[in-house]
Formats: sequence, C-alpha cells, structure tokens
Amino acid sequence: MSAPKALLIALSGPSSSGKTTLARLLRDIIPNSFILHEDDFYKTDAEIPVNPEHNLEDWDCLESLNLPALESALRHVKDHGAISSDLESKEDKNSVGNVAFDAALIERLKVESTSKGQSSLPVAIIDGFLLYSEELKAVRDLFDVKLFLHTDYHTAKTRREARSGYVTIEGFWADPPGYVDKIVWPNYVKDHAFLFQHGDVNGELDEAALTKLGIEGMPMSARGDMTACLKWAYEIVQRALQA
Repeated sequence: MSAPKALLIALSGPSSSGKTTLARLLRDIIPNSFILHEDDFYKTDAEIPVNPEHNLEDWDCLESLNLPALESALRHVKDHGAISSDLESKEDKNSVGNVAFDAALIERLKVESTSKGQSSLPVAIIDGFLLYSEELKAVRDLFDVKLFLHTDYHTAKTRREARSGYVTIEGFWADPPGYVDKIVWPNYVKDHAFLFQHGDVNGELDEAALTKLGIEGMPMSARGDMTACLKWAYEIVQRALQA
C-alpha cells in the first residue's frame, strides 16, 4: 500500500456551530494545512431543490449538493496531497460571525505545532454541514479524522439569523424569515439524530454510535467556547499526525 499523500480531517455539525471558524484557526496553526469547504459543492442556484411543504429553496439537504464532485475532490486530495487546480472556493468569500477566542493560545499552538517536527504530510481540513449522514458513507469513509461539533437550537438560530447571507455559484442567498425553523433545523435533526441519545440533538451524544463510526464528538463543555473547542480539536489532530 502506498504512503498517504494527505491527512483528511473532517469538521462537521449544524449550521453556525463554529465549523468554519475552527477550520480557519486550525489552518493558521498547523503547518502545511489547507481547507476544503463542502459548501463549494452546492449545485447551481437553479438546481437547488424546493421544499414542497414550505415552497422554499432547500440549501440544507443532501440533494442540494453535487456529491460526485465532492467525492472526486476528496479522492484527488487523498491521491495528490493538494486541491485540484481547477477548484475555486466561493466559500472563502463568506464571512463568519465574530467569535471570541484566546489569541495567546493560538500563538502558543503555532509554536508548538511547528516545533514538534512532524512530517511534511499535508493536512486537508474539510468543513461541512453534512459529512456524516448515513447516505454519505462513501464520503464519510474517506476521512482519517472525523470531528463533530454541535450546538443547541437557540444558539444555532441566533447565529444563523445574524448572518447577512451567502455567496452562491450564481449570485447571493439570504435566508427568508423563518428559514431556520422551516428548513435548517429540521434537516439537521433528520440527518444527525442517530448520533445523539434518544435522537435528541439538544441532548447528550450517543458515544456508542460515534465510536462505531470513528467520530470524535466535541465535549459538551466546549459548546459556545471556541478556545475549548480548539484545544480539543488540536489535540486530536496532533495525535493523528504523530501516529
């Protein structure tokens, strides 16, 4: 078996759980790392499915994504250690909310990560709202490390509704009123309830379900605390790099 060309780190969880912020912090800290955004694999605006109950475009369902393109991009990274040159990210044009974190910790981890003398293996950080769904097994199995972030309904709703909108392939999308309650949160529950005890996404994670899939769940104590979340993720990534 040939040596791996990259370490693939997946960061998944509900909209507005801190995935992109965490991905950017890890990229700043870990040498030779880069981000691949699942949001760069949306279908064209015209192809986004419409939710029949609410007559709204559904940007938070599996069918809104170009899954063959996503899987192909991941396999390219795995085989070549880099993103394909023809893939241009629109997601980097989208802003994330202001999140408090310990800047001194960032600098300390940068020094620590550099001084560990780890291999030059590229680290691909894949940030996406839907990476661990049962329907995405072919994609899920490509990741070397799987991290799952979570937050409660009220936090997700507040953060999502504070955003102005999103750059899309063909323009710009702004959530209409009630979009979190009608589209975003119901999709999250449907696709992730199996990772929680009794299917309650506001409750405790189901450790047995996570272990079976090789997913590391963010500690409950890190909810709403990006510094704690970063420490947790960084330690797991470093263990994988030193393995």
